Amino acid sequence: MRSDQTKSIIRLFIARVSLIAFVICALAAANSFAQKQSSKQAKAKSQTRIGPREIREAEELLSNLGYWTGPIDGRMDKASRDALIAFQKVEGRKITGRLTASELRALQSANRPSPREGGEAHVEVDLDRQVLFVVDGSGNVSKILPISSGNGEEFTSEGWTRQAITPTGRFKVHRKLEGWRKSPLGLLYYPNYFLSGVAIHGNPTVPTRPASHGCVRIPMYAAKEFSDMTPIGTVVLVYGDNPFAQGKSSATNQR
Repeated sequence: MRSDQTKSIIRLFIARVSLIAFVICALAAANSFAQKQSSKQAKAKSQTRIGPREIREAEELLSNLGYWTGPIDGRMDKASRDALIAFQKVEGRKITGRLTASELRALQSANRPSPREGGEAHVEVDLDRQVLFVVDGSGNVSKILPISSGNGEEFTSEGWTRQAITPTGRFKVHRKLEGWRKSPLGLLYYPNYFLSGVAIHGNPTVPTRPASHGCVRIPMYAAKEFSDMTPIGTVVLVYGDNPFAQGKSSATNQR
């Protein structure tokens, strides 16, 4: 009887030891798997980390493609963000203004956009993509800016109600002002008028969507230099199938 009990105890002991050994092996395997996964995640994170080096590379790529970046210094400032937004608009990407590994790869494989027309130096305003191209005398796009044009809403100014429309067509810069100009609809910075009171001008607010009364807003930091680049007589080509970009007569005196 004692022998049977001893055998049972031994079998029970062996079973428990086997169970403990199995649990230890399972825990070790799980820990090893977790370590490998953690290592893979850390490696993937290191490969997609966006730091000053990646920002500087993005700025250089944007500048080489013609986008107005400002200083190339590895800092994602407003000019760099606007340049990225313009790139996202041109390429039909999601407009975030945020540099990611995916955006960097897109920049690395991108080409400089082509203007609608070549020939003489001129300015092109693409209402569909909400961007502006400065085209040089060789027919190359030298500068690209994000814009905000007429939002299509009705507004009343000086007793006249009309729709906020940016006119399409071929125009020329016919008047320019330095610094700020106060209009009935607000302040314009370095305005370049191309049709009556419709101008390309600097504005502190340039949303990614149409938001103006009809003028073409560009970022403040680019307004003066843009004005210097576009003397009186510069051709301004405005185009797009945007429903807010129709007709010339209704755009008169819009800001």
